[in-house]
Amino acid sequence: MPANVTSPIRLISFDLDDTLWDVRPALEAAEAAQWQYLEERYPSLDLRRTPGSELSAIREALLNDQPSLAHRISQFREAFIDRLLQSKGVDPPEAAEAAVVAFAAFYTKRHSVAVYEEAPAILRGLGQRFLLGALTNGNADVNQTSIGSCFDFAWRAEQFGVSKPDPALFQRAFQTAGVTPQEVIHVGDCHHNDVSGAISAGAQAIWYNPEGGTSDIAGAVIQRLGELPGAIANLAEGTPA
Repeated sequence: MPANVTSPIRLISFDLDDTLWDVRPALEAAEAAQWQYLEERYPSLDLRRTPGSELSAIREALLNDQPSLAHRISQFREAFIDRLLQSKGVDPPEAAEAAVVAFAAFYTKRHSVAVYEEAPAILRGLGQRFLLGALTNGNADVNQTSIGSCFDFAWRAEQFGVSKPDPALFQRAFQTAGVTPQEVIHVGDCHHNDVSGAISAGAQAIWYNPEGGTSDIAGAVIQRLGELPGAIANLAEGTPA
């Protein structure tokens, strides 16, 4: 925790995927690791050739049976693999065990992220003035990445059973940090999930959009992370962006 927080803003919360790193390479590597394990264990099932319609039907049935999994994506992935294997004739106990191992292979690679070059120094600088939190709908645990030590808090939607943009997720996360929404600026790349969600919860928001753009509700729009400290300073001091 910073030794001396004088601003009315006490916490800066961050989305992770596509805000602090490009998520696509990590997800592709994670998917590859998952399928490699399954194909090596069950070569005769030819799992990667399963028709998309069949995979969609399994997903839909799983969510119909367990709607809460929509907000618990790690459990959903593991349960999906379990059902897929059972649909191919694998006995339930074995399918459940294989699903656990396959998800572990996925999750290890999920954290092989290439953090944006500017991010570490910016986070360290902000951490001298504010509490920092990571708030993601994804299942990445920021503490398993190279920037984990920069954060005071790490929240995943699946821990709460509710996802952005639901304001309840923001409010419950902020409550665990001991701050009110009015003491928070949230930073994220998704206008709907991050900006609209945070503002609906009572916080301020900065939209990180490398392509540029405008927002009627964001406190600021930035195209580079290097612009973030200045944008936060303006909002924290009540200066229009």
